Amino acid sequence: MELNGVRVSRETQERLQHFAQLFLKWAKTINLVAPSTIDDLWKRHIADSAQIFQLHPQADHWVDLGSGGGFPGVITAILLAERGAGHVDLVESNQKKAAFLRVCLRECQAHGAVHAVRIEDAPAVIEHCDRISARALAELDLLLDYSAPWLVRNENLRLVLHKGRDYERELQKARGRWEFDLVKHRSVVERDSVILELSRIRRLV
Repeated sequence: MELNGVRVSRETQERLQHFAQLFLKWAKTINLVAPSTIDDLWKRHIADSAQIFQLHPQADHWVDLGSGGGFPGVITAILLAERGAGHVDLVESNQKKAAFLRVCLRECQAHGAVHAVRIEDAPAVIEHCDRISARALAELDLLLDYSAPWLVRNENLRLVLHKGRDYERELQKARGRWEFDLVKHRSVVERDSVILELSRIRRLV
C-alpha cells in the first residue's frame, strides 16, 4: 500500500484500515468530522493527515492539538509504530472524542497518549516536544499562542500545520506579533491547501 506515493508495510496498512473501521463506527454517534467528508475518508482525512508525518519522519515527540477525529494525531501515531520509535501526545478536551482516541491508539497499537485537557493546560502535563501539529483547529496567531510554553522549552521546536486557502491572511496577521522562518509545502491531496512549517519562532509583542 502507498500513502501519497510512500509505501507502508502491510502491518501499517492493517492498522490504518482498523482505524478507518473504528472511525466510521464512532462517527455514527459522535461528530468527528464534517459529515459531507466522510465518504472520502481515505483521501480527505487519512492521506491528508499522513503528509504531516511524511515531512518529518524522524521527529521523535509530537504534540497534536485539538486531535478530535484523530487527524493528524492518530495517523502520525500509527506511522510512528511502523518506525518502532517516537510518541504523540494528543490533546482533546472533549471527553467523548478523547475516549474515541484512546480506543484507536490501543486497538491500532499506535505510539501515543491522550490528554483530555484544555489546550491552554496541556503544557503543564506535557513537558517537552519536538513538533506540534494541528488541523482545522484555529488561526495561526492563536496556534502560536498555544505553542508558546513549549517554544520557551525548545528553541528548535517546529510547528507543522494544515491550512486552507486563507492561509496568507493568517500569516500576515501572525507576523504582527511573531517572527518565524517559514516553509510552505503544497498539499499533495487538496489542491487549495498547504502545510505550513514554522521554525525559529520568536514573539515580538
